[in-house]
Amino acid sequence: MVTGAAYSSGVANVKGSALSSRVLWVQLGHGDAGMERLRAQVSPELRAHLEEGIHKAKWYPFEDFIELAVAIDRLFGKGDLGLIHELGRYGADANLTTIYRLFYKVGTTHWILGRAVRLWSAHYDSGYLEVLTRGPKTAVLRVRGFATPHRVHCMSVAGWAERSIELSGGVNVKTEEPLCRTRGDELCQLEAKWE
Repeated sequence: MVTGAAYSSGVANVKGSALSSRVLWVQLGHGDAGMERLRAQVSPELRAHLEEGIHKAKWYPFEDFIELAVAIDRLFGKGDLGLIHELGRYGADANLTTIYRLFYKVGTTHWILGRAVRLWSAHYDSGYLEVLTRGPKTAVLRVRGFATPHRVHCMSVAGWAERSIELSGGVNVKTEEPLCRTRGDELCQLEAKWE
């Protein structure tokens, strides 16, 4: 079974909910001092957004999402993008367990991943997500046509998918990314298995 939802534009934008979950991670883990350090390390444009407060329903340039994640990884991680996956997982917890918590109580893992297809255009205004089912405990997620692919985005999606599977009942989730546009492939593909 293949499901997909499409939307494309020449420049990618992201909803504020993707940025706000990362800001919340800093606030809860590093407090006001951490936020001050973060604001001091980002571009004037992103600093202005952080100072006025990120609005979850507002569109922001995709570059702000990337800059924010990289700055958090540099300041509070090792600067090797190792924290990006965890930030993606945290994004699932911050956004999905509040807004969509009922879905996780009534839906199967595949049903939840199918909702992600429909929600893609609510979070990104570029590209589309496909979810393929290869069995009861496996799924393949493909991101196609995203205007500005970036490794940080792929790692974030992987963390989000892993945590979403866990939230919907999957355990011992394993993910791998055999294809990525940042490595010259035609699409980004994430393969997930769980028990």
